[in-house]
Amino acid sequence: MAQALRPNTGVGSLFATDGKPHPVQDTLMVVTLVLGVVSFVTAQFDSLHLLSSWTGLVGILTGAYGQWISETTRQRFGLILGLGASGVGFFLGMAHGGLFGSLW
Repeated sequence: MAQALRPNTGVGSLFATDGKPHPVQDTLMVVTLVLGVVSFVTAQFDSLHLLSSWTGLVGILTGAYGQWISETTRQRFGLILGLGASGVGFFLGMAHGGLFGSLW
């Protein structure tokens, strides 16, 4: 009956955590979110296609690795948001000129 004495506060919460520190996973989540926001915002401007495509590509890569090693729902939720923004920014950056810009 020990489980009846412990409060279970994380049940059903989207941001539930296991109570342990995960510095690598949390860092990857924050980096992916920042890169996703930068990529998404800069993709709105045609002349910033280099920045949006490169930050989007790096954001996709860090987010994919973060998903692979993530341990909590909170981390996965943040990574999916960052991956989505990075993907949109990357593809719009590619449509506006790509990773290396115009070659002529």
